[in-house]
Amino acid sequence: MTKKKTPAASAPSEKISAATSATDVTPEFTPSQPDVEETPFEAVASICSVLVVGLFILTFLAQNFVIPSGSMEDTLLVGDHLVVDRITLAPPAKWMPLVHYREPKRGDIVVFIKPVPDPDPVTGKPDYLFLVKRLIGVPGDHIHLHDGVVYINGVAQTAPNDGKEMAVSLEEKVFLDEFPAVSPVPEPGNLIPEEWAVDFPNHVKDGDLVVPDGNYFMMGDNRHNSADSRFWGFLPRENIVGRPLFNYWSFKTSEDQYEQTGIGNTVSWMAHVALHFFSDTRWSRTFHVVR
Repeated sequence: MTKKKTPAASAPSEKISAATSATDVTPEFTPSQPDVEETPFEAVASICSVLVVGLFILTFLAQNFVIPSGSMEDTLLVGDHLVVDRITLAPPAKWMPLVHYREPKRGDIVVFIKPVPDPDPVTGKPDYLFLVKRLIGVPGDHIHLHDGVVYINGVAQTAPNDGKEMAVSLEEKVFLDEFPAVSPVPEPGNLIPEEWAVDFPNHVKDGDLVVPDGNYFMMGDNRHNSADSRFWGFLPRENIVGRPLFNYWSFKTSEDQYEQTGIGNTVSWMAHVALHFFSDTRWSRTFHVVR
């Protein structure tokens, strides 16, 4: 192994030997490294690594959801695509001691698994849906509605900006606006499950609904177009999935679009999105923080 020669320019001119001239110095070349091609095994390993990291993020840290109904208008619109934080409201885990956790609190917008199943529109089998609502009552809270105004522990709450009101019968409107003075009556399709109608009187005290330990009371911001805790009861703590962080994409969508099934409808909708991506994207809602 030869020692690297010191460039002549770095030494004082008076110390350069007469025998060493510019023409005597042979430049050193570093041989170029041959291109190394990735083996099929390495390519598969790289793809698997990306998939594992992505799966970990979607399972434990964040997840994307799309809003299928108008129950949270105008806070959330049909066609909003949300990034949901699955960490903050999750039960604390010993294997992630440095992560910040907190208990759900009033006013939080929460993604959760509906505590009662709905029949699948195709198979008819029980299906536990993901829903998003605002948390109205925590354990121990006394809640009632009068003239559509929510009272928590005797204090009237400011109503959110709601969207278009769904056409409901006078009887149902009274139920929605005067809860729990008007008791829930079981309805087909699990809109009001019989179990909730039977258990409901056990939680009413002096005209208020009292939220039991380990449970929460949820309502949609669009209160006359929201099948929420008034219809199906309390939300258990373990059903909470997370809280929406921001809206990464919003596309104008009809409320019945996500009820359509079948390959034909899916292909038709994908073609519609491709053709109207720029015109029907709600650009003003891009990266809109959810509050």
